[in-house]
Amino acid sequence: MKKYISLALLVVMVVLSACDNYIDVLPKGTRIPKTLADYEALLRNEYSANYLPGIQANYLINDKFVGVNNCRNVDDLRTANYMWKEDRDRCELNSSTEEMFDNGYGIIGIVNTIIEEVPGSTGATEAEKNEVLAYAYAIRGFVLHLIVNFYADAYSPDKAATTPGIPLIYSGGLGSSWHQGTVKEVYDQILADFNKAIELGVPENSMTIIHPSRAAVEAGLARVYLSMRDYDAALSHAEAALQRNSALFDWLTFYNENKDRIDNPEDYTMITSPMAHTCEENLWFCSGNGNPNYPCADTDISEERAAQFEEGDMKALVRWKKYQSATDVYHKGMLSGYYNLSGIATPEVYLIKAECQARKGQINEALATLDKVRESRIHPDFYKPSAAANTAEAIDLIRRTKDNDLVNSIIPFIDMKRYNAEGTYARTLTKEFDGKTYTLRPDSHLWTMVFPANAINRPGNGVLTQNSK
Repeated sequence: MKKYISLALLVVMVVLSACDNYIDVLPKGTRIPKTLADYEALLRNEYSANYLPGIQANYLINDKFVGVNNCRNVDDLRTANYMWKEDRDRCELNSSTEEMFDNGYGIIGIVNTIIEEVPGSTGATEAEKNEVLAYAYAIRGFVLHLIVNFYADAYSPDKAATTPGIPLIYSGGLGSSWHQGTVKEVYDQILADFNKAIELGVPENSMTIIHPSRAAVEAGLARVYLSMRDYDAALSHAEAALQRNSALFDWLTFYNENKDRIDNPEDYTMITSPMAHTCEENLWFCSGNGNPNYPCADTDISEERAAQFEEGDMKALVRWKKYQSATDVYHKGMLSGYYNLSGIATPEVYLIKAECQARKGQINEALATLDKVRESRIHPDFYKPSAAANTAEAIDLIRRTKDNDLVNSIIPFIDMKRYNAEGTYARTLTKEFDGKTYTLRPDSHLWTMVFPANAINRPGNGVLTQNSK
């Protein structure tokens, strides 16, 4: 596998290097992909093609814990976001590279290479080539959506055509030109990529879970249309995805299997995450925590974040336990394994559907959809059916479950940006630290992340300007 990836890494980093000709010859021992199997193999190296962390977004919304000494004494990008330092120049702090940009455009380079080269590859039928091309287009759609929501303002229908976005590049070749598209241009490309995957016949049953299936593509379209505030389209695609896969993991059984460890306040034995590749909820798996080449510990969270979980949330009780170190009290991650934090799974699709129903005034239907997820998460001793008198109350309940179920992924951050941009459901975040109140306003520039210095200073064959500070 690595012999194929070594070539891919040469051809994908166009926007990451100032030297368009930094390498002109193929290293000895590297194999040039020729067959369809060669190109499809590029998608199977998860570190290169299936790993997209959004860690700074987790710090900003305080979904990832930072200890008291670091908050007081360390001046870096992490603490600038975590402590909501609006007067701090994050461009200065993001002085090197960043995984969302580097990994994201690394993945895009790989799938661009596949899109360019697979039509002329050997050893396959046209139908087989189209299947691999469909995977590539779908992955590019997913990745572009995460990158644009990280580095650009949220999509606003009346502003998207003039809002600066992110680089759009369509080639995996060195020296290829690119341009910084508007948010609308990027979203147009995302929709085109997902629809192209469907046109090419993305299969109902994909090769593996890291190859997006038709259900994953429908779910991706639902996610994108929700970001665009097109609730009719988002609802239609969410339903299409759930018609293909509506499975929810049995957290009650898993909770009961580990109840002795959970109930013992002194037992911090790590157990294996059930949220790995084989979990029935997964539609498309993409790692977003640690290194996908080996198991990683679950992320620690603060006491304040732990308090936001609904009482009896078995998924939370399994994943975190209160812990006191020499300097901090926090909730320690208690699972180890693999996490689908940058892909997409059925709970998110249910909750997209629920919000769309609520937006359309279908309150009872929205709460019924929400409760399908809650019933698989909330212990029977604590579960009560959701009740809401209006759309605003229903959306508050849906947001609580979605933020909690997708904690440590980038989706709660994306949702918060969307609500803030819309205005109706905007929230100001607050917290207390060292006797001082800190706030993050809905209109803060911190909601838009800054491009890393390597992207700004060495853009290759294009021009990239910052969207934030």
